[in-house]
Amino acid sequence: MLRLESVDAFYGDLQALFEVSFEVRDKEILALVGANAAGKTTTLRVISGLVAPRRGQVLFNGDDLGRVPAHRRTDFGIVQVPEGRRLFPFMTVMENLLLGAHPERARAERNQSLEYVHALFPVLAERRAQLAGSLSGGEQQMCAIGRALMAKPRLLMLDEPTLGLAPVLVGKIFETVRTINADGVTVLLVEQNVRQALTLAHRACVLESGRLVLAGPARDLLGDERLKRAYLGM
Repeated sequence: MLRLESVDAFYGDLQALFEVSFEVRDKEILALVGANAAGKTTTLRVISGLVAPRRGQVLFNGDDLGRVPAHRRTDFGIVQVPEGRRLFPFMTVMENLLLGAHPERARAERNQSLEYVHALFPVLAERRAQLAGSLSGGEQQMCAIGRALMAKPRLLMLDEPTLGLAPVLVGKIFETVRTINADGVTVLLVEQNVRQALTLAHRACVLESGRLVLAGPARDLLGDERLKRAYLGM
């Protein structure tokens, strides 16, 4: 579905990614893990079109996205839930959700998508008229994921979806991601909780200082000695 080929990315003169290559297969969950400043968020920003690669290609179902601006990539079904949720705090929960249905192909199924989001997150239906900024952290994350689902994603990219959440909510978010994937949505997951990310994902890639250093089936990486020492405290 998605393929990065030898991608280099920069912020000014600072190189953030070095010849990063990997693929995300249709209907899988791929976890992208690594330490802070490893290049995980930059990778998502390259895929979303927010950072242009200086070298390399981003291909989606065979289409080169190099000339596709960020605001048009949702038309391809590429949707990102950014770190920090980025809701509109002075708009209601319902208004935030409906904003997600802006791609043309999503508008026709807006009502069905809203029912799906409310089934996943019943609290969003209960608080539809509440300002998004007044929600708890967990509820805001649910709203951010719900808004992304309103866009009818083919590839859903989640950037640190459990950051700052209570453990009980972390489990809820991971179970929801599993459900979304089971319903046919491909997921690219950036997550600080390496153990849970690898338990959830089908495959995983490990970034270090902007370079891809490990890749393979997630369960195999759980047993990798380098990964255990670096990220699992073993």
